[in-house]
Amino acid sequence: MIIRTEQWKHIPVLHIVEESKEQERVPVVMFFHGFNSAKEHNLHYAYNLARRGMRVILPEAMLHGERSESMDSFHLSLRFWEVVLTSIQEADVLYKELQERNLVDEQTKIGMGGTSMGGITTFGCLASYDWIDTASVMMGSPAFVRLATGQIAYAERGGQELPITPAERQKLFDALERVDLSKNPSRLNQRPLFMWHGEQDTLVPFEFTKEFYTDIQQQYNGNPERLRWMAEEEAGHAVSRPGMLTAVDWLAQHLIAR
Repeated sequence: MIIRTEQWKHIPVLHIVEESKEQERVPVVMFFHGFNSAKEHNLHYAYNLARRGMRVILPEAMLHGERSESMDSFHLSLRFWEVVLTSIQEADVLYKELQERNLVDEQTKIGMGGTSMGGITTFGCLASYDWIDTASVMMGSPAFVRLATGQIAYAERGGQELPITPAERQKLFDALERVDLSKNPSRLNQRPLFMWHGEQDTLVPFEFTKEFYTDIQQQYNGNPERLRWMAEEEAGHAVSRPGMLTAVDWLAQHLIAR
């Protein structure tokens, strides 16, 4: 297995694949990391995916890891949604780079996954791109507008004055609404989707994701096996090993030809 540190256009990535498959067109998984994290923190997902025969691309989110600008957590949190929206746009850059490197063609299956902010990014990508064949989302929320509204209200109740004008706030909410999968669930188009969430999560609301799962079940009436929900009663904002392994199994099941 090889792990390469590469620059795809302006985006630093880790590229993980079995050495014997490096030049082959094998299924690809893009996997996005969480807030205040970095791409290498998801190598355990990448290892388990790559050993199943998939190519894994771990991108570095804007203002994180190699792209850090040494912000403190508060100032970084003010740009949370800018980071998410940028990652959604950069997913398409990575997809086009896969095509340019001749690593995918029209028959190559592509999956996506992520934890926390990376799971949120994955939901936004599902709302934006039809080239994603399947996804595993851990601790993510598809309800961008509700989540952002709650974050702003929480900050203001705490006496924090946010450096954003009403016009800027409206522009942000307009951008979020366009990629808010909870408002545009038909964009899933019955693509296989796995979601994991801890019921004690205090950072990304469990109930938003559970409500979304309940709302979209009818979409999958004809193919219920394409939708899976995994909640853990005692878990907080940290994915359990069973959750991680199930997420990997889900991607392998739907990306690798049998």
